[in-house]
Amino acid sequence: MSKSIESETLSTQIRDSLRDDILAGRWGAGDKLQLVALTKHYKTSSTVIREALTRLVGDRLVILKPNRGFFVPTLSLDEIKDITELRCVSEEFGIGLAVKRGDLAWESELIAAHHTLERTPYREESANGELTEAWDRAHQAFHAKLLEACGVPVLIDLASTLSDLAQLYGRWAGRATRFVDRDIAQEHRDIMAAALDRNAGLASRLIRNHYEITLKAILESGVEKEAAEPGLEKAKA
Repeated sequence: MSKSIESETLSTQIRDSLRDDILAGRWGAGDKLQLVALTKHYKTSSTVIREALTRLVGDRLVILKPNRGFFVPTLSLDEIKDITELRCVSEEFGIGLAVKRGDLAWESELIAAHHTLERTPYREESANGELTEAWDRAHQAFHAKLLEACGVPVLIDLASTLSDLAQLYGRWAGRATRFVDRDIAQEHRDIMAAALDRNAGLASRLIRNHYEITLKAILESGVEKEAAEPGLEKAKA
């Protein structure tokens, strides 16, 4: 393997690790991402860390402030409203195409992704009862598989980016969303059934409802107020 390929592979691995840690809530909204601390934690060079952070800026999971450095995004309820609406519109269109274009292999893979989601523990057994990282990954994989058969790479990439941003808000609002009156497992069963039945209209409506319920929980969680309190700009190792 050439040095350039090795470097690209390492950069991708660190980028993925940073992404996972951000989505898991290792840092809070507005926290500064210290290069020295990150270099030590991930046991790599500052060059690799900077490159990975720059790539995450493109994914909107990291903010670059001139002369100040890299930060986790701050919270904005207006932004999560826009993110949710864009997710709804794009995925309503995407699921319509997927239902038309998806083959038997797609159906089988969708069922498998749903099976993994159903069998993955939903919340931590700790007092906080936050969503497990494994469930978050299975959840994203299921929704990604729903759209995969649409065959539009730009739409799939957009959906992935919006999913990450929505997951970040959901992670920060995690404790409050425990008390939302919903059966999320049944929501996923209904969405899958509609997709397998090739009922694009129903699948689209169910996806919108699924995301709007989550939005409602986030809006009622108070996360924006928490993020505005002093201390969240404090750098964390």
